[in-house]
Amino acid sequence: MLVLGIETSTPQASVAIGSEEGVVASALAARGPNYVEFLLPAIEFCLGGAGLVYNDLGGIAVSRGPGLLTGLRVGVATAKALTQALSLPIVGMGSLDLLAYELRYSPKTICAMLDARRGEVYYALYRTSPGGIQRMSDYSLAKPEQLALGVAARSDDVLLVGNGALLYRDVFVAADAGAEIGTVSDAFPNAVALVELAAARMMRRDFDSLTGLNPMYLRRSARPIEWDRMRGRRSA
Repeated sequence: MLVLGIETSTPQASVAIGSEEGVVASALAARGPNYVEFLLPAIEFCLGGAGLVYNDLGGIAVSRGPGLLTGLRVGVATAKALTQALSLPIVGMGSLDLLAYELRYSPKTICAMLDARRGEVYYALYRTSPGGIQRMSDYSLAKPEQLALGVAARSDDVLLVGNGALLYRDVFVAADAGAEIGTVSDAFPNAVALVELAAARMMRRDFDSLTGLNPMYLRRSARPIEWDRMRGRRSA
């Protein structure tokens, strides 16, 4: 079964097509793409490059976050539209899971971390397991200083990966966390990992429903928060 993967949770957006036997085509935009302008041309580029058409696809996979709100909305909406138009099953995966999956051969505890802006990071902890990774914590939002203290207090060896780890490297070094920090090549989740993980779920027929699959927001956007403040002033 050929799976189309869409990953738009960070400034690096990517698309890939593949199956349990491997990826046949992929495309990536690494510098803050306009997600709407990137996605459909990238999908058609991958299809054409692999000699495929839309009807050759057997399923759609999408990263549902946490991550950038605009990217997640566009990615999930595009995936749902294709799912409906082509009458295909859909699978949603966590962006932090994709990030950690790339480091699945590490013997260390993996702390996958993405920049959440506003001086915060999204993160989750993982350990390797037969055939992949196992998440050990909830998806969470924290100040890097708080996370650095938590990492420093752990007794096991930790590998910090993701653009959040690179952005706040000095914070973790200053906290004497003693953790290894990943490289630029591990900074962003990728649609290739999405296809690999989603293909296994598709084979098990472990699908998501269109109504139940939504972007994962670990905090509200600034607009509703400001509205709440204004409403509070009016009722005071």
